[in-house]
Amino acid sequence: MSTSAGSALKPAAQLAEKARTPFPGASAEYEAARKALLAEEIEFRRHMTRLVAQRQALPPGPVIAKNYRFKDEQGFEVGLADLFGDKHTLVTYFWMYGPQRERPCPMCTNWLGAVEGNAADIQQRVALKILGRSPVERQYAFAQERGWRDLNFVQTIGDDYAKDLGILMDDGSEYPALVVFQRDGDGQVRLFWASEMTKDMADPGQDPRDAPDIASLWSILDLTPGGRPADWYPKLKY
Repeated sequence: MSTSAGSALKPAAQLAEKARTPFPGASAEYEAARKALLAEEIEFRRHMTRLVAQRQALPPGPVIAKNYRFKDEQGFEVGLADLFGDKHTLVTYFWMYGPQRERPCPMCTNWLGAVEGNAADIQQRVALKILGRSPVERQYAFAQERGWRDLNFVQTIGDDYAKDLGILMDDGSEYPALVVFQRDGDGQVRLFWASEMTKDMADPGQDPRDAPDIASLWSILDLTPGGRPADWYPKLKY
C-alpha cells in the first residue's frame, strides 16, 4: 500500500517497540534481538512495497509480434492472445516437462503445487496458464495424479517460444520461465514483466532464485532455525 505525499512513515525501530513476545520467559537478549529483527522486517516490507510500485510503473513492453501457437486444455490450437480469455493480463509459467522427460521437474512441481492452492483466486483477476512442451494430455495426466484441479495447462506447438525465451538448450534440457503479458487498448499483446534472474546472477553459496520467492516451500523454511538446506530439494515422492 502506498502512502500519500503528505504522510511520513514512522521509523521502523519505533514501530518495532510495539512488539510483544507471545510467550512469557523471554530473556532481555532475545527481546532486544527480536525487536531489531522486526525493524528490519518492517524495512523489508517497505522495500517490497516500493519494488511492486516500480514494477507496476514499467513503461509499455515490446509487442509480441511472433505468432506463437499453442494447444489449449481442450486440445484446440490457439494463439498467445487467445490465452487471455476475457482478462487483460496473462500470467504464464513454463515448466520443465518436455517430451524427453520421463517425469516433470520436482522443483517445478513443488512451485505449481503451491500455486494450485491459489489458482482459483488468481484467475478472478488475471489469466493463468501453465505452458509445457509435452502434449497437453500428458500434462493433465500428471496434474490428475497430483490432485490439481484449478491449473490450466497448455502445450507449446513447436519450440520457438522456448527457444526465443532462451530456456531450451541444444541438448533438449530446459529451464523454467515466469512471464507476464499484457493486452493493450489496441488489442496488441505486450510483454509486461519476465523473471530475468539467471544462474550467473546468484550470490555466492546460494541457489538462483527470484525476489520475491513465490515458492512457499522456501519462504516457510526461511522462518526456521535451519533455513534452506544446502543439500536438499523436494522430490516427486517421499
